[in-house]
Amino acid sequence: MRPAQTRIFDDTLLTPFRQLGDPAADALVVAVAQQTGREGLTVFMRFLGDLKNVSLAEQLPEVVHFFEQQGHLPPWTDPQKMAKGMAFFWKYETEIALLLGCYSLPYCYAAANGAQVLWLTERIKKDTYKRLEETGEFVFEIMQERDWRNGRNLIKVLKIRLMHAVVRYFTSHHAQWNTAWGLPINQEDMAGTNLAFSYIVIRGLRKMNVKTQTNDEESYLYFWDIIGCLLGVNERLLPVDLREAYHLDRAIYRRQFQPSAAGKGLTQSLTKVLQNQAPSKQLQNFPIAQMRFLLGKEVADLLGVPEVPLEDIVVRTTTHLPFLQFLFRNNSPNSDVLKTYLRK
Repeated sequence: MRPAQTRIFDDTLLTPFRQLGDPAADALVVAVAQQTGREGLTVFMRFLGDLKNVSLAEQLPEVVHFFEQQGHLPPWTDPQKMAKGMAFFWKYETEIALLLGCYSLPYCYAAANGAQVLWLTERIKKDTYKRLEETGEFVFEIMQERDWRNGRNLIKVLKIRLMHAVVRYFTSHHAQWNTAWGLPINQEDMAGTNLAFSYIVIRGLRKMNVKTQTNDEESYLYFWDIIGCLLGVNERLLPVDLREAYHLDRAIYRRQFQPSAAGKGLTQSLTKVLQNQAPSKQLQNFPIAQMRFLLGKEVADLLGVPEVPLEDIVVRTTTHLPFLQFLFRNNSPNSDVLKTYLRK
């Protein structure tokens, strides 16, 4: 049963969740590792990363059983509200795609302890472009209503859930992992990431002066609650409405947002990719200005996003048509990342 009253997310609730991962997914990963070894787990990870392959024919019986047990929507799912959430995405797909790159991802990096996972695994800082493509592919895929009807999206989301569990398994055994950071990809960090793709997107649309209806925003948040549940986020950390989302975001912000070498490094790698989408060198500071505008001065500063006063003025006076959107609509030859987000 989902709570009927607005909750406040305090330290008593959140602190234990930093030591909790995803018991069902973690148990499966341990079983796969025991049967196939490290090499087999690497092969399994490649399967999980291929969202086009939804066949379980070559997987271990334990893997098949996991998908059978977990591959269903939560009992509180309202199909009409879920569809309304997807419709919200398609209505604002261009703006949301840009918000994911300029707001949602760096917002996640500001959570210093959670950012350590991405930093230690190194792939995000060494292959940022590919990471952006994969993020765009995932969001695009789960917004396809037909693939919820035929069950393909349930498999895709569960594959990402298991991918997180494999990363958690490897990272927790990493020599440089500090247990003071909590468990890798723990429940609090997963809840924060889910907020970045839902509530933070809604907040970004408002910052860009995009006129949206509160009911539609609630449906979009609701859709991501369903995704969060399928990804293994504890339902106690899924906000039931925008008010709860605000309180959860403020709690995680207070607890986790602080400067870190990991957060700054990840943001620098992301910024370089976004700058490469500009059609000329003279325009490369506009993605930085867009990021600073969306993040706000405090978060932008702790991430080391540089100040660009001239471009900042332009972005702040044209917030409804962000500069990166202008570049995409003018068919920049380097806009492959944005095209990945927006392709149909």
